[in-house]
Amino acid sequence: MFHVFHTMGADLVIGANTIVEVTHTRVNMPRLWWALSRVKVEPVTERTAKASADLLRTAGLHGHEHAIDATVAEMALRQPGPVAVLTSDIDDMARLCGRHVRLIGV
Repeated sequence: MFHVFHTMGADLVIGANTIVEVTHTRVNMPRLWWALSRVKVEPVTERTAKASADLLRTAGLHGHEHAIDATVAEMALRQPGPVAVLTSDIDDMARLCGRHVRLIGV
């Protein structure tokens, strides 16, 4: 996928908190570091957190379950368009992003 997106000239962007979400004992850490070297990692700042909280309220979702989804949505909405989000949770991401981002199920 990295090759396809880079060939298209697309920027791959993730939030820093996504690194925490995907890490567990079975993750091949050298492979994760390699993958991260090929993407732009956006920090989660106070501004990001406040904007993400607004998205959660608007969507009627709770931060306990959807905090990382909200930060991903906020970062996606801030990127220059067109923007696509790869997600395993199309329904919640659609509530957070509205029609401003193309969602691709994985």
